[in-house]
Amino acid sequence: MPSYRVLLVPGTLHRGTDPATVLPAATDAAAEHTTVEAGTVEVVRGQPRITVRYEAPDDLTAAHVGRAVVARVGELVVVETSRVTRRWGNRWHPMR
Repeated sequence: MPSYRVLLVPGTLHRGTDPATVLPAATDAAAEHTTVEAGTVEVVRGQPRITVRYEAPDDLTAAHVGRAVVARVGELVVVETSRVTRRWGNRWHPMR
């Protein structure tokens, strides 16, 4: 089954949000729809980035899962940017 990931750049936390709850909420949102392979928080070029990697049978399903993750994280923080990518070989490519 193809591997996908949704990448989010979070901004300001909404009032009352514990930062430690954001990543688990993101992975839980994906897990409601499919198998989650990994979830990470990194700092890339000085910006935080949340990545949730998951499996999906096709691009349409992967896009649906990505939107669900973004919607859930958006309840906790301002999502500045997001994108879903698909793994082809050793590289990740944006979905169209």
